[in-house]
Order: sequence, then C-alpha cells, then structure tokens
Amino acid sequence: MRAIVLVKATEESEKGTVAPEWTAEMMQAMGKFNDELSKAGVLVMAEGLTPSAQGKRVGFKGTGRAVIDGPFAETRELVAGFWIWNVKDMDEAVAWVKRCPNPMPGPSEIEIRPIYEMADWP
Repeated sequence: MRAIVLVKATEESEKGTVAPEWTAEMMQAMGKFNDELSKAGVLVMAEGLTPSAQGKRVGFKGTGRAVIDGPFAETRELVAGFWIWNVKDMDEAVAWVKRCPNPMPGPSEIEIRPIYEMADWP
C-alpha cells in the first residue's frame, strides 16, 4: 500500500522562518528517522512545503476558474510537508508515525491517507 503522510502546518510553520526551537538536535532526529524509513524500504519521497502565503488555489465552478492567492485562513487544515511511503497496511504506517520525532517545535499532527492504486478502480 502506498500512503501519503501529511505533516500538518502550525502557526509557526506558516511564518516561513526557522523557529528557534528547531534545534540541530531536532533536525538530526528527523534525518535519522528518514534514514530508518529509507533503509526499511518504506520511504519513496519526503518534502517540506513553503508557507501558504507563497501558494495559490484554483477554484472550479463549471467551466469557470478563479485563482485565489495565499495565505489561506485555517492553519490547522494546511500541510507543511509530506512523505510518500510504501507500507504493507495502515497499521504499519501508524507504527512508523508513532516512531517519528515531533515535526514541529510545539504540538503538531500527522495525517495518513492511502493513495488510490489502479486496482482500486473498476
């Protein structure tokens, strides 16, 4: 099963600056975790995203399109980064996330979503 593992944004990550709490130790712990994912054959991709102020959304209504400039309002609904993992099932993905260092200096949340495969479609 492929899964996208979403690191939810925080007010701090939306500022677009490196928080003083993001110590070398914290970055090293995340690097070690990513190395473990890679060695286990789980990691496909890992990336951080710029703050929503640098993004755009395109709204669709019939044939019309509307471009909406960031920043976007609900920080807790935004994504700050992601991994794509190959895991055998959701339980394995949850087990890996539980081993992950906290990706933010304060409280944070990680969401796991399975990625549709061609076999899922009729």
